[in-house]
Amino acid sequence: MTLQVELVSPERILYSGEADMVICRTVAGGEVAFLTGHAPFLAALETGVVRVKTGSGEEVAAVHGGFVEVRDNRVIILSDVAELAKDIDVSRAERAKSEATGDDEEAVEARKRADARIDAAKRAS
Repeated sequence: MTLQVELVSPERILYSGEADMVICRTVAGGEVAFLTGHAPFLAALETGVVRVKTGSGEEVAAVHGGFVEVRDNRVIILSDVAELAKDIDVSRAERAKSEATGDDEEAVEARKRADARIDAAKRAS
């Protein structure tokens, strides 16, 4: 048995299909993995990487906030902003990270978003 997974942003559905496992980072619980038969679960997502492991490989995406819900072997990830790793411009993300200077909340969040994009792109290559 597999999980039915949907990874959705306001702009589009990034992934819809079956998976053996989904790994993401939540605000309260850190990194968490979901397999078939997982107990119902709802959490806010941390800016980070989502990995959808399928029988034929892995889909990787950077997400910037949102929620994950697991119920009845279905994982739904609703993200405020999400990008598939294959669509990420790494040099643009590296520039954004270097331009995000300072310790204010805006700069810290910009660096987190850039790090998530860079990490997702590296995991997919």
